[in-house]
Amino acid sequence: MNEKLRIIINHYGIRKQLKHFQSEVFELNEAVLDAEKQSASEMFSDVCYNIAKTFASALNLELSGYKDTKKEHIKEELADVMVILKQIQLYYDISTDEIKNIMKNKVVRQLNRIGEEIKNDK
Repeated sequence: MNEKLRIIINHYGIRKQLKHFQSEVFELNEAVLDAEKQSASEMFSDVCYNIAKTFASALNLELSGYKDTKKEHIKEELADVMVILKQIQLYYDISTDEIKNIMKNKVVRQLNRIGEEIKNDK
């Protein structure tokens, strides 16, 4: 997969892919915002589906036919963003371990901030 992504980024170039990345992030943002705007009928459908899923699980039945199109849209847009992010990572020769370490530090820092917020709210 990495070699295929390198071919793509090398063919189009970093500038063009960064512009493409911006549009993909915008599309992901739109998909998430759309999923958050739920009509009453969509909420009712989700509730009915969750009830049916609970009964199907209790009876060891498989539930099919329901497709959360908003979730599917988010998955598609996430994949688009991640494909370009991986291209950028490869272009700049940044290891996955480096990214994971930075992510871990950022998560710990944010959890500390949340802890401080909770402490200050008391």
